[in-house]
Amino acid sequence: MPHAPQAGSARTPTFSRRAALKRLGDGATPLTYALLRAVLGVTLLTHGLPKLLGTAHGSMADPMAGSINLIENVMHLPAAPLLAWLVTLLESLGGLLLALGLGTRAIAAMFVVEMLGIAYALGPTWPWIDRGIEYPVILLALCVHLTMAGGGHYALDRTLQARTAARA
Repeated sequence: MPHAPQAGSARTPTFSRRAALKRLGDGATPLTYALLRAVLGVTLLTHGLPKLLGTAHGSMADPMAGSINLIENVMHLPAAPLLAWLVTLLESLGGLLLALGLGTRAIAAMFVVEMLGIAYALGPTWPWIDRGIEYPVILLALCVHLTMAGGGHYALDRTLQARTAARA
């Protein structure tokens, strides 16, 4: 009677599946990282553009007024209209740059500050209700990761860095 392969041997089906999945995962990681960065950037961009263009966003008829109100009346910060414009520029231009992987660490760090502020402002609404805190907390975690890890393999940061190094 044939001897059954021992667990962990090269002939064990689980082992070969694990190895194949690991190879697939290792090969796809740079691409999936770029996808994550691009989706995050576009998501943030979709929050800035309506403010920039003066159009409605979801249930908010005037998202710029909503931002000013949040900054002024919830966070109690001075110069709310100016801060709202800075947030709008960050979300619009910064979201686009993040999607492209240009200035990734610096832009992501700015978004970390923004998401901390939004999470603080929405803190009392922690349970998953309308405009709860879970969405900015997820964005915060992603931005912290991008701040630490950078733009990744398929980022304009990497392309520009390679060109600069080639000229030197």
